[in-house]
Amino acid sequence: MPNKRRPRKGSKAYSPRKRAVSQTPRLDSWPEISEGPKLQGFAGYKAGMTHAFVVDFRPKSLTTGQEIQIPVTVLEVPPMKVAAVRVYESTRYGLRTVGEVWAGSLNSELGRKLPIPKNYDAEKAWSELTKSDIEDVRILTYTQPRMITGVPKKVPDLMETRVGGGTIDERLEYAKALLGKDITVADFVKDGGVIDVSAITKGKGFQGAVKRWGIKLLHHKNSKHRRMVGNLGPKRPGYVRPTVPQAGQVGYHQRTEFNKRVLKIGEKGEEVTPKGGFLNYGEVRNNYVLIHGSVPGPTKRLIRLRDPVRPSGPALKEAPNLVYVSTQSKQGA
Repeated sequence: MPNKRRPRKGSKAYSPRKRAVSQTPRLDSWPEISEGPKLQGFAGYKAGMTHAFVVDFRPKSLTTGQEIQIPVTVLEVPPMKVAAVRVYESTRYGLRTVGEVWAGSLNSELGRKLPIPKNYDAEKAWSELTKSDIEDVRILTYTQPRMITGVPKKVPDLMETRVGGGTIDERLEYAKALLGKDITVADFVKDGGVIDVSAITKGKGFQGAVKRWGIKLLHHKNSKHRRMVGNLGPKRPGYVRPTVPQAGQVGYHQRTEFNKRVLKIGEKGEEVTPKGGFLNYGEVRNNYVLIHGSVPGPTKRLIRLRDPVRPSGPALKEAPNLVYVSTQSKQGA
């Protein structure tokens, strides 16, 4: 008889493929950085894709120094607000929240997301925080979708962002200086930097096993069905294992893409807005970020940016030479 106490071996990869709990991606890890203190994350909204010509900056590429055409994704990144400062202490079970200090003045739109504290004594909260042994400093930031015409919502997206680099005291002073103020994407990353991108992918609903898992079609002589799984497993054990490909939810999962290159951070949206606006989005009217390649999620989706946890690729001493960004119509005209 097999030993039933043996732990499960191997990776389950992306299983279970269930719908994401929230449309705001959750970041469970943050890298340690040497420079700072600085913000280690930001967020924006996906406007769409276009193409650009750039001088190839990859040193080992066959086209190094030549103009090449690449796909780029445009994110609209209006300023974010800092709502609170949150500190953590180290315990035997990991990090534990010590407390928070909220800003005195917050946008009324944040009240659509959660109750805003009233008659809040920030000085008393700061004095209580400094008594504890602080291990990590983070800030609560929220977006301002009302500034964007392409995203039809008013409720801001609230998220936690780490303050890294420097000593704990320097991080705390840096976070205290940001409390209640606007932060921009330039406070997080510069042109040519490498970042990680997290988002909730495009939802595709309930699909069969062929589309969901990529299994092959059954023989044409199979009775009644071709797009079903061959069998559900052996007779023992007497249940269907979770590794058997079956129908279910496809898409709307959180996915992270590592080491995406930031080609440009701009302030004038008309520089990248195509004629007639982006499909299903419209015009970019705020700050924007050009990212090399694609990012997860459909148009209008919230995209979270983070310092790379496993950086790779060449470190650029200067910003990429962006020769041309296409503003041709994406409407098919």
